[in-house]
Amino acid sequence: MEEPGRVLRRLAIGDDALLHHVLAAEKAGHQSGSALDPKTHALVRVSTLIAMDAAEPSYLWAVDAARAAGASDEEVVGCLLAALPVLGVARVVCAAPKLGLALGYDVGAALERADLLAG
Repeated sequence: MEEPGRVLRRLAIGDDALLHHVLAAEKAGHQSGSALDPKTHALVRVSTLIAMDAAEPSYLWAVDAARAAGASDEEVVGCLLAALPVLGVARVVCAAPKLGLALGYDVGAALERADLLAG
């Protein structure tokens, strides 16, 4: 990986060569020279989807990649908890059901069952 200051300068000016290299590496299934281990790289991607209020299907590939890299479901859910102080309650509440479905857990259905049992 290049020296961090150089990478930041290249990103700040939108260096086409760097951007193309990173995107091409990602397409090829590489980690784009992030200097992160595969699990951390995958968890950052999950967190990014939470931050940008991504569509539900986007979470599927991110969770699959995180699991393939060795992340536990607890670590994936931990992305929501880590993001909460920065992103706020509304964004995390919105993301929780989407992330749940990607993990194979239907939060909405579980809440409905709980309501039926309580009522």
